[in-house]
Amino acid sequence: MIKLQVIGNLGKDAIVNNVNGKNVINFNVAHTERYRDAQGNQKDRTTWVECAYWTERTGIAPYLKKGTQVYLEGTPDVRTYTTQDGRNGASLTVRISNIQLLGSRSGGENSGGGYNAGSGGYSNNNNYNSVNSNTYAAAPSPAASDITEPLDDLPF
Repeated sequence: MIKLQVIGNLGKDAIVNNVNGKNVINFNVAHTERYRDAQGNQKDRTTWVECAYWTERTGIAPYLKKGTQVYLEGTPDVRTYTTQDGRNGASLTVRISNIQLLGSRSGGENSGGGYNAGSGGYSNNNNYNSVNSNTYAAAPSPAASDITEPLDDLPF
């Protein structure tokens, strides 16, 4: 068995499709690696991974927005094709078995915390356990003027 692990950012919003009565969430993830060439110049190399997450639990789909950083693992597959101009091409695809939200590039609502859709949340084996507690906002604490209990009545 070959397992691929990827950390990267979504290139566009995820799309939920129905194929032969089964739900699949499709999206792509980019990982950019910086390196120095033989002359010492800094270069960037971006690798794109096409992702297919076959699951009946599509609750994570609204969180998979462009720019969101994710960790995923699954089974890789390389697909070859011929472009319209006759050149041969290849794409890396992965059938996801575990996905976890890491945050968002803009620092918006998805930043930090995370939503674990793998073994701690949703997974291909339909094992639903719990969602990371950082996913939900905590209830606001009351203002000092709203406290009606005497201050000297401490529980310890």
